[in-house]
Amino acid sequence: MSNAVITQSMAISDSAVRVSNPPSATPQVSRPVEQVVARGFMKTLAWLLMLTMLLAGSVFAGELKGKVIRVADGDTLTILIEPIKLDMPVRLSGIDAPEKGMPFGQVSKTSLSDLAFGKLATVIWGKKDKYGRIVGKVLIDGQDVNLEQVNRGLAWHFKEYQDEQSVEEREAYAKAEIAASARHLGLWQDKDPVPPWAWRKAKRASGQDVVVEESVK
Repeated sequence: MSNAVITQSMAISDSAVRVSNPPSATPQVSRPVEQVVARGFMKTLAWLLMLTMLLAGSVFAGELKGKVIRVADGDTLTILIEPIKLDMPVRLSGIDAPEKGMPFGQVSKTSLSDLAFGKLATVIWGKKDKYGRIVGKVLIDGQDVNLEQVNRGLAWHFKEYQDEQSVEEREAYAKAEIAASARHLGLWQDKDPVPPWAWRKAKRASGQDVVVEESVK
C-alpha cells in the first residue's frame, strides 16, 4: 500500500474517533431532580404564605396539623407546626373549661393532656382571638377533643359563640352537656357549678386581672 493511501486511511480513522467521542458537554440536571426542586420551592412558598396569614391574623380559615407540645388548661393547647417550627397556641372552639384556681380546673387540664399531649392533631380553625390564639376544633385520630371534654363533664358548651358552629356541632355539644350534667360527671358533681365566663366577669368586676397563661404541660 502506498504512503499516500496509508496517510489518507489514518486521517479518516482519526476523524471517526473525534466524531464518536465528542468533547464532554456541561452536565445537565435531570428532569426528576428539577421536579423535586420545584416541588420543594412551591411547598416552602405555601408554608410561608400560611405563616404570613397566621401572624397577620387573617380571616382566612383553614386546617393545620401539628404535634401537641403544651397544654395550658382544659381548653387551650399549643401545637408545633412542621417544617417551619412554629409554636401555635390553640383555643378549643365551642367549649369553655374551668380556669386555673376554679374547682375542676386542674382535672380538666389533666383530661386534655391525656387526650392530646404528644399526639398529632388536626385543627380546623376559623379565626384568631384577641390573645393571638387560633380558635378551632381539635381532632386526634378522628376524635373531636373539644366535644370529648364536654362529654367528660370537664367543660361547658360555650353557647355565647355557638353561632360559629355548624347546626350539627351545636346540637351535639348541647346534648353532651345535658348528658354529663344528668350523670353528675366532672364539674357537674357540684350542686351549682360556676361557669368560667361568670367567674372571669366577677374577677374583673372586683378589679382582678384574668391572665391567659402561656401553654404549659
